Amino acid sequence: MYTVALADNARPLESCTPMPRTLTDWLEYIERQHPKSIELGLERIRAVAGRLGLGRPAARVITIGGTNGKGSTVAFVESIAREAGLRVGAYTSPHLLAYNERVRIDARDVDDAALFDAFEAVEAARGDTPLTYFEYGTLAALLIFERSELDLVVLEVGLGGRLDATNLVDADAAIVTTVDIDHQDWLGPDRESIGREKAGIARAWKPLILGDDDPPSSVLGHAYAIGASALRIGCDFFVEPHESGWRWREVGCELELPQPQLAAPAQLRNAAVAIAALRSLDFDIEPAAFARGVANARIAGRLQRFECDGVEVIVDVAHNPQAARELAAWLEQSPPRGAVHAVFAALADKDARGIVEALASQVAHWHLAGLAPHGPRATDAYALAARLDGTAASTAPRHADVAVALDAALATAAPSDRVLVFGSFHTVADALRRLGAG
Repeated sequence: MYTVALADNARPLESCTPMPRTLTDWLEYIERQHPKSIELGLERIRAVAGRLGLGRPAARVITIGGTNGKGSTVAFVESIAREAGLRVGAYTSPHLLAYNERVRIDARDVDDAALFDAFEAVEAARGDTPLTYFEYGTLAALLIFERSELDLVVLEVGLGGRLDATNLVDADAAIVTTVDIDHQDWLGPDRESIGREKAGIARAWKPLILGDDDPPSSVLGHAYAIGASALRIGCDFFVEPHESGWRWREVGCELELPQPQLAAPAQLRNAAVAIAALRSLDFDIEPAAFARGVANARIAGRLQRFECDGVEVIVDVAHNPQAARELAAWLEQSPPRGAVHAVFAALADKDARGIVEALASQVAHWHLAGLAPHGPRATDAYALAARLDGTAASTAPRHADVAVALDAALATAAPSDRVLVFGSFHTVADALRRLGAG
């Protein structure tokens, strides 16, 4: 149990509403503690962290931001560090099937009891400060990590970077995987403004690893302004094909590595920036640990494969045009013998048209699905179809939910065909449950 010194505006839990008893109760309670689901800014979380007396979550911290590839990059960092014998905590979001996935120690999801203890501590310390769902969960994760005596914590940015709750912690190394158009309402209308927000996780005189070949000038300008050491893929470190695997190279160091189990062309880039970040810190990691870590990295919902009565099913969390272009590149490199049937469901604030257009040449048959149970950003299949007017998917069959759409796609697919389910984390989670994986 955490010991928390109550601030003047804090109140004992006994004087308030009854304590939540289950994880579901806690999460429902936390969702009600702020009027908005997203409210960027560090003032609230910094105030509550001060009342908690929150310290460093680990000896070293790597924070990972970017438009796409954050979760996979976390997986590579985590896997390599564990192969090197380090004790590692990882904080990621969103989760697919259970909230516990967001907080891992040595590749194991924390249990409900650890989350309850941390939630109770945050609740006791926050007083009348309203915290968003993500802020509340971030403080709980940091508390759990701090008490676990870890060598390394890896933090995945939730939204943007500069004003994201994870930016409460000063990173020893920061990664910006990619910068592309997404979350414009929060981050700005173009790559320059979005890049400026994402670069905000960098710290003065610390390494900033960049996974874009051509990062926005705002990212490089920010690094220069604060004295961060920008390390760029294709400039300061390189990815090169090598026999059956690939080579990671920088001046004075070459690593010969196997192909990762994680598919898609972008995964070599994600692995490369993970390696660069770990090498930028003071860890003593043998080449064999890098190789084992790359080979053993796993993450659900990224080109995850199933087979249903001879039909291949691929689920992927791609939810913006850049991710859809990467998915299209993988489909082109790894075509099925037959046709591709797509099950697509997206949140209302996503560029659904841009996503469909990126994949149109690779998909023969479309099915649209609703996400109505998944909160205010969700939409039904008819509203989704209206946003897709004039695209290849605009006249596709419309289904109440992902499970029904997946069943319909499987019913029409031949054994040589592939069913692709994508569009959001909710889409993949619903598909995993229907496939018996959740």
